[in-house]
Amino acid sequence: MSEMANTDPEGLDGVRMTWNVWPRTKVEASKCVIPLAASISPIRPHPDIPTLPYAPLRCKTCSAVLNPFARVDFAAKIWICPFCYQRNHFPPHYSMISETNLPGELYAQYTTIQYALPQNPNPNPNFDSSLLPPVFLFVLDTCMIEEEMGFVKSALKRAIGLLPENALVGFVSFGTQVQVHELGFSEMSKVYVFRGSKEISKEQVLEHLGLGVSARRAGGVGYQKGAPNAFPNSGITRFLLPASDCEYTLNALLDELQTDQWPIPPGSRASRCTGVALSVAAGLLGACTMGTGARIIALVGGPCTEGPGTIVSKDLSDPVRSHKDLDKDAAPYFKKAVKFYESIANQLVSQGHVLDLFASALDQVGVAEMKVAIEKTGGLVVLAESFGHSVFKDSFKHVFEEGEQSLGLCFNGTLEINCSKDIKIQGIIGPCTSLEKKGPVVADTVIGEGGTTAWKMCGLDKSTCLTVFFDLSSSERSNTPGTVNPLLYLQFLTSYQNPEGQLMLRVTTISRRWIDSAVSSEELVQGFDQETSAVVMARLTSLKMEIEEGFDATRWLDRSLIRLCSKFGDYRKDDPASFTLNPSFSLFPQFLFNLRRSQFVQVFNNSPDETAYFRMLLNRENIPNAAVMIQPSLISYSFNSLPAPALLDVASIAADRILLLDSYFSVVIFHGMQIAQWRNAGYHNQPEHQAFAQLLQAPHDDAQLIIRERFPVPRLVVCDQHGSQARFLLAKLNPSATYNSGNEMSAGSDVIFTDDVSLQIFFEHLQRLAVQS
Repeated sequence: MSEMANTDPEGLDGVRMTWNVWPRTKVEASKCVIPLAASISPIRPHPDIPTLPYAPLRCKTCSAVLNPFARVDFAAKIWICPFCYQRNHFPPHYSMISETNLPGELYAQYTTIQYALPQNPNPNPNFDSSLLPPVFLFVLDTCMIEEEMGFVKSALKRAIGLLPENALVGFVSFGTQVQVHELGFSEMSKVYVFRGSKEISKEQVLEHLGLGVSARRAGGVGYQKGAPNAFPNSGITRFLLPASDCEYTLNALLDELQTDQWPIPPGSRASRCTGVALSVAAGLLGACTMGTGARIIALVGGPCTEGPGTIVSKDLSDPVRSHKDLDKDAAPYFKKAVKFYESIANQLVSQGHVLDLFASALDQVGVAEMKVAIEKTGGLVVLAESFGHSVFKDSFKHVFEEGEQSLGLCFNGTLEINCSKDIKIQGIIGPCTSLEKKGPVVADTVIGEGGTTAWKMCGLDKSTCLTVFFDLSSSERSNTPGTVNPLLYLQFLTSYQNPEGQLMLRVTTISRRWIDSAVSSEELVQGFDQETSAVVMARLTSLKMEIEEGFDATRWLDRSLIRLCSKFGDYRKDDPASFTLNPSFSLFPQFLFNLRRSQFVQVFNNSPDETAYFRMLLNRENIPNAAVMIQPSLISYSFNSLPAPALLDVASIAADRILLLDSYFSVVIFHGMQIAQWRNAGYHNQPEHQAFAQLLQAPHDDAQLIIRERFPVPRLVVCDQHGSQARFLLAKLNPSATYNSGNEMSAGSDVIFTDDVSLQIFFEHLQRLAVQS
C-alpha cells in the first residue's frame, strides 16, 4: 500500500477504472463479474492541465473533440476522428500546423485539456452573461429552540461575511408559514407570507411576489438601480441583493428574527412546512435570468409535518419512519413526499439550480425523501446533531471559504461521453441527471441515471466524482483480426461555469487496450483495480438496495466474490488449501468483508436519513475517500515505534498504544488502558515525561490534518479503552477475538461481543466455495 500512497492513481485525467484492459465481447465481460466501469472526477484540479483560450474543433459526424489520439495528415490538413473514423478538414486558422508546430490539444501528454469558451452571443449588446453573479438563497427553519437558533444565526452571519462581494443573496424563513424577506427596501422590513399547508406552483409564487408575467409587462415593479446588467428589467432585485449591499440589512433582520411563534399543543410536533418553503425558494429563483448559477441553502432543524413533503404526523406518539417501516410499506407519507421532491428536483434541474441541505437535529428531518432533489442537482448535504456541533459549524464555514481551502463550487455543468464503437453506456451513479439524449451508444439496460449520452450537473465542485457503467454490444466479431483496432477510446466532455462566471469546457480522452480474454486472462488480471472495484460494487449494491424489492445485498456480494475467486484464483479443484490469489486481487475479499459489515449494507443500525446521507456521500466522493468509508484506516502510536498502519482488527488494541481510526464520517482517537491511566494521573504535565506528552499530542495533530481536508467535516471522537465511546472503534474492527472464539488473548487487548464471523473464517468459507467443482 505504501508505494501506492505517494503516487496519484487518478493522475492528470481524474479517471480510474475497474478494469484497465477490456475483454472483446459481452460474454467475456460478464465472466469478469465486476462490471466495466469508470470513476471520473470531471473538474478535479491538476497543475499540469493547460487552458486554451479558444473553442475546440469537433468531429462533424460524432462531435467528439480533437485530441492526441486523432490521426493527422499535416500535408492535407486533415484529421481522422478515433471514435468514428470520419475525416475532418482543419479550419483556415489552423493552416500553420505541422509536426513541429502542434496546437495544444494534439500534444500527447495533454489527454486532459481545458478550453475557456467565449460567452454565448446575446442579442442584447449591453448584457454580458459572464457577469452573471452567483446567487445564494438561504432558507431557514425557525421551528427550533432559542439555543439552536442562536447557533444557526451566528453561522449565517459568518457565511454572509465570507461571500464574494458581487454574489447575490436572498433570505426565506419558514415555520408554520413561509416568509420571503424583501431585502431591497431597508427602510422598513417587508415580508411576503405563504401558507404552509398547500402546494403552490412556480407561476403562483412569481405572481404573489410581483414577479409574474403581468408585473413584467407593467415594466417590472420595484425595479431598482443596483444591478443594471445582472437582471435587466426584473423586480427580482427586491429579493436578491449583492452581499456587500445587504450585509447590514441581513444582520439586522437575523437579530430580530424569532423562533416560530405558533403555539404547539402538548404531545405535538411543531408544524413545519419544509416542502412549501423549498418550492417557494425554487419559484423565486425561477425569475432569474437563464444561465444564472444559483444555490438554495436549506437549514433544517426537524421533520416536515405540514403541507407537501410531510414525513410524519404532528402527533408525537407517531414515530418517524424507520427502515423496517419502509420495508413493510408502513410509512404512509414516504412515497408521496419522494414524489413531491422529484417534482422540485425536475424544476431545479430545468432552471439549472442547486439544492444544498444542512440538517441538524437529534431526530430525522426527511433527508431520505429529499435525497432525490439533492442528488439530481448535485447539491451538498451535511447531517449533524445540532447547529452548535463542529460537524455543522465547520462544514458550513468551509462552503464559503476562498483560496486553497475552497470547495471550488461551479454551476450549470453538462457532461457528454463519446466512446468507441462496440461500447455502450448503461448510466451513471452520482450527483447528476440524465438529459435523455438518445444515441447509438446508449445501452438497453439502465444503471442509475441512464438512457442518455449527456447529463446535467447543476452544481459540481473540485471533488465531485461520478461512476459510469459500460456495456459491450453483443455482436461477436466477424471482422478479420488484422483490421481490428487494438485500442478503445473514451472521451468525457464537461462544460461548466466556474466560480468567476467564466464558461469552461474540460475534455478528457483516454485509451485502453482490448484483449482477447478467452485466450489468456493474465493481462486482464494485471489491469484490475481492486480499490476502484470495491467502491463500484458498494455503489451498485446501495443502488440495488434502494430500487430492487427484497434485494439480499449480503448474498449478492458473497456470490459475486465466489465467482470472481473461482475465475481468477489459482487452485486445484476441491482443494481449499491450494487456493491463492494474485496480488492484483489480494485485498479485494477484505474490502468486500468490510463492505458487508458497513453502514451501506447493514442499515438496521441507522435511520433512513443516515443511510441516505451515507449513500449520497459514497456516490459523490473520489475513490480513496469512498474506500475509507468502506474499509477505515487505522494507525497505531506507541513509545517504541513511529506511527504505523495497523490491521483493522481487535488484535491491534493494546494497553500501551493509542489508535487513530479514520472511517470518513468520524475520526476516533482511542487510548489503551495504560495510556489513559497515565494521562489521568497527569504524567504528561511533568517535564521529565516530555515523550509521553508528545505521544498524546501526535494523533490529535494527525486527526486535525484529516479533518481540515475533508467535507463534510467528520465527527471527532476521543475515547478510552472500556469507555462508553469505545464502540465507535470496536464496531469497525475485525472480530478475530470474540467471547466464543476462546483463543489465547495477549495482555491488554480486547474481545468483541458479536456473532459476526471474523475475516479469517470468512476467508476459509470463500476458499472452500471458490474451489468447488
